[in-house]
Amino acid sequence: MSSTQSPRLSRRGFALGMAGLTVTAACGNGVGNSNAAVIDARVDATLQELYNQYPNTVEIGNKANGILVMPLITEAGFGFGGAYGRGALRVNGVTVDYYQTVKGTAGLQIGAAQYATVLFFMTEDALGSFRRSKGWEAGADLAYVVGDQGEQLSATTTTTTSPVIAAVFGQAGLLLGATVEGTKYTRIIP
Repeated sequence: MSSTQSPRLSRRGFALGMAGLTVTAACGNGVGNSNAAVIDARVDATLQELYNQYPNTVEIGNKANGILVMPLITEAGFGFGGAYGRGALRVNGVTVDYYQTVKGTAGLQIGAAQYATVLFFMTEDALGSFRRSKGWEAGADLAYVVGDQGEQLSATTTTTTSPVIAAVFGQAGLLLGATVEGTKYTRIIP
């Protein structure tokens, strides 16, 4: 080929190049990484901290059909804001799925915070509804066993008959009033 001719890409060369890109892109799909083990270790530590700090949650955890643990949710806002975190769903003490949480907010807000959340699914229907959904959103009908300011609430009869009970704790930062309301949970492969 002379120096004045430019190389031309043939169909075969293009197809082979695209196949190579596809294989290379598939290498980052999460298979063979340790993300699940890291999430599981964080979930273990978060549950231990919750049960140590708030002993009223131990009985609730024992009665729950499933427990979704989000060890670290980071939330920030300046007018508009959002939150993100990853965690695991445990049924009978075993991780059955991994989830991410995403939340968008608007309004008067400024600051950033990090916190942990634990959702206790107290009924089989509530757990089944959560697992079947393509993107479950937490509503205002949640009962809180640990409040948004970290105070311990009593596990009353009303609380323990709720289908989903939430604990928000371990807040650090300058954004007060963290809740799970409006938060969307989606199943992931870590």
